Amino acid sequence: MGRIAVFGATGAVGKSVAAAIRAKNEPYRVIGRSRAALDAAFGNDPLAQIMTWDPYETHSVVAAADGIDTIIYVVGVDYDKFELHPDLMRRTIEGAVAAGVRRIVLLGTVYPYGIPRTATVREEHPRDPHTFKGRKRKEQEDVLLEADKQGRIEATILRVPDFVGPGAEKSFLDGVFKAALKGSRATMVGPIDTPHQFAFVPDVGKLLVTLAQEPKARGRAFNFAGSGVTSQRDLAERIYGATHHKFKAMVAGRNTLRVMGLVSPMMRELVEMSYLHTKPVLLDDTALTELLGSVPRTSYDEAISKTLAQLRAKR
Repeated sequence: MGRIAVFGATGAVGKSVAAAIRAKNEPYRVIGRSRAALDAAFGNDPLAQIMTWDPYETHSVVAAADGIDTIIYVVGVDYDKFELHPDLMRRTIEGAVAAGVRRIVLLGTVYPYGIPRTATVREEHPRDPHTFKGRKRKEQEDVLLEADKQGRIEATILRVPDFVGPGAEKSFLDGVFKAALKGSRATMVGPIDTPHQFAFVPDVGKLLVTLAQEPKARGRAFNFAGSGVTSQRDLAERIYGATHHKFKAMVAGRNTLRVMGLVSPMMRELVEMSYLHTKPVLLDDTALTELLGSVPRTSYDEAISKTLAQLRAKR
């Protein structure tokens, strides 16, 4: 396959993308802002070429993309700085085009869909975000898709639900795993009985690499429904059960988040996205399955087992 660079490589998904490429015994490039974090994650991998970048400097983007065929873009920003998403994508496209990159594969989210109008959401569902974060992620997608339409670069988007799995520290379930290991009470954002989907991080990495090699994915966005419909409560009970502790939690609803937001910027930012806990966006990935024939879906029980093993090893 063509040379791939992972932009935003030190996050959980970036590491999973790298693992998927490594499994093919192919060389790849990892890009991030922190050399120390890159060295810690990939310093022992002879297949990995490590490079740092400044996404606000065109020459730095060009250097990071030089000699690369495909960029898998999993760059994250702080939850209170979503206005950066469209601008960072514009700058990345400019540098990538100058460097001769053929394709960008973007890791997307459910945010651009806004409040769902159907029980399950397919790709043709209107993208009508009512939140600031949703509008900025839609704008990011539009920037990339317009570049594809203009023939400047090929674009593919994979929209995924919340994450579960090793290293997914920004997942709603991360605190549950850590509390379960200690047998303490978890703090959860609720309601927690609402239907929900989670994607196992390594499955997402494999899919991004597969889409990077699929010509028929050009100019299209695809949903990935993860490992199926469940709920936060169901998974939390399974997690506690796997640690032989009784499930116990303090559940924070929208009003509680507002109060907690007075002292916690992260909780304050969660308020506008709380609709996802009452009006969930449940993705339909029929189009993705039809394109690829099959998609990886690690069972939730296996995902829980592997995540707990990683956390125990880390401790």
